[in-house]
Amino acid sequence: MRLAVGNEQIESASGFEGLPALLWYKAAGLPLPVTLRQNPGNSALCLPDLMNRGFYTILAAQFFSALADNALLFAAIALLASLHAPAWQTPVLQQFFVFAYIVLAPFVGPFADSLPKGRVMFVANAVKLAGCLAMLLGMHPLFAYGIVGVGAAMYSPAKYGILTEYLPHQRLVFANGWMEGLTVAAIILGAILGGIMLGPEFADYVLKHGELPGVDLWIDTAPEVAIVCILTLYFVAAIINLYIPKVAIDHRLPKRNPLFILQDFWHSLSLLWRDPLGQVSLAVTTLFWGAGATLRLIVLTWAALALKFDLKRATQLTAVVAIGIALGSILAAKYVSLQRAVRVLPVGIAMGLVVVSMMFVTDWRVAIGLLVLVGAMGGYFVVPMNALLQHRGHLLMGAGHSIAVQNFNENLSILLLLGIYALMIKSELSMNSMIVAFGLFITTTMAWITIKHWHDQDPQ
Repeated sequence: MRLAVGNEQIESASGFEGLPALLWYKAAGLPLPVTLRQNPGNSALCLPDLMNRGFYTILAAQFFSALADNALLFAAIALLASLHAPAWQTPVLQQFFVFAYIVLAPFVGPFADSLPKGRVMFVANAVKLAGCLAMLLGMHPLFAYGIVGVGAAMYSPAKYGILTEYLPHQRLVFANGWMEGLTVAAIILGAILGGIMLGPEFADYVLKHGELPGVDLWIDTAPEVAIVCILTLYFVAAIINLYIPKVAIDHRLPKRNPLFILQDFWHSLSLLWRDPLGQVSLAVTTLFWGAGATLRLIVLTWAALALKFDLKRATQLTAVVAIGIALGSILAAKYVSLQRAVRVLPVGIAMGLVVVSMMFVTDWRVAIGLLVLVGAMGGYFVVPMNALLQHRGHLLMGAGHSIAVQNFNENLSILLLLGIYALMIKSELSMNSMIVAFGLFITTTMAWITIKHWHDQDPQ
C-alpha cells in the first residue's frame, strides 16, 4: 500500500504495519494521540505499538466495567428477593437501567465529545460505583440500579467513540469485533460470577475469613457480600480508565444550555437518519438490540414449553445465544471490511428464518446448535453495522453524538418490542405463533433494508 504524506510517498507491503505513527496519523487525517503530540520526533513509535498499548487498555476497562454491570443485575435481583419485594419489581430493574439511556441521550453525547474519552469513562464508571455503593448502603435496588444506568448511559458514547478517534477507520470492524466479543464475554461471565457470589458457600467463606480485627461490619447476607465484590470490579475498571490514551477533543459544542443541546440532539438524530449509510447502520443496530432483548425472553418461555427446562437451565440456554454473538463478532472482525459492510445484510434475513425454525425443535442438543447459529448470524451482521455507524457519525457530528443517537434508538426499540411481546402474551397467542411472528418480522424488516441499501457502498 502506498500512502502520501505531503510530498512523501511511503511504501508498506502489508498495509499500515511498520509505518511511523506520526506519518500514519497525518496520512489518515486523524488527531494525534498525546504520546505523539508530546514527542513527535520519536520515529520508533509505530502504529502497532500504539494500538496494542492503548486499544487493549480500552478493552480491559470495558470488560471489567461490563462484568460488574452484569453481575450487579443478579445481585440486585437477589437483594429484592431478600427484601420480599413484589415479583413485578424484578423485570422493572432492567427498565430503570434502560430508561437513563433514553432520557439522557441528548446530553451524554455532547458530554462525551467535550472531554477526552478516557476521562469521560472514568467519570461514568465513578457514577456506576456510586450506584453500587448506594445499593449496599440501603438505597432501594430499583433506584440504585437506575443510578448505575445513568453511569452506563454516560459510558457508552465514550467507549465506542474513542475507537473512532484512536484508530483508523480501516480498523473499526476489527475493533468493534473485539469490543462486542468482550462485552458478550462479560455478560456470560457476569451471570456465572453473580451466581457463584450469591451462593451460600461463597458468602459463608467470605464472612468467615474476611472479618477485620476490631471492625464490626453490617454486611451479613449473600447479596451484600456480592455487592462488595462487585464494587472491587468497578474500582479496577476505574484504575484502568486512568491509563486510557488521550486523543484530541473534536466536535465540542459551541453552547451548553439545555435548549441548545436538545436542538443539537434533534439535528444529530435527523442528520444520521437522512444519511444513507447512517440510516442503514442505525436501522440494523436498532432492530438487532430490540430483537435481542425480546428473543432472550422468548427463549426462556420456549425452553420451558418445548424442552421442559426449569428456569435455571432455561437461563443458561440464553447464554448460548451470547456465545454465538461472540463467535459471529470474531468472524466479522476477520472477514468483513468497512467498505463492504452492507454486504452482510442478507445474513439478517436468514437469521429471521432460523428463528422461525425454533418451533420445530424439541431436543435440547439441536436447540443449542440452533441458538448458537442465531447468535453467530446476529454478531456477524451487527458488528460491521456498528463500525459503519461510528464511522459515519464521527464524520457527520462527532462519535459521542452519534453513539448517543444510537443508544436512544436502540433502547426505544427494546421498550417497543418488549411491549409488543407483552401484548402478545396478554392476548394468549401460542408460543409457536409468537416465534413465527417474531422471526418473520426480522426477515421482512431486514429484506426491506437490504433492498433499499444494497448499492449504498457501490463505487461511484
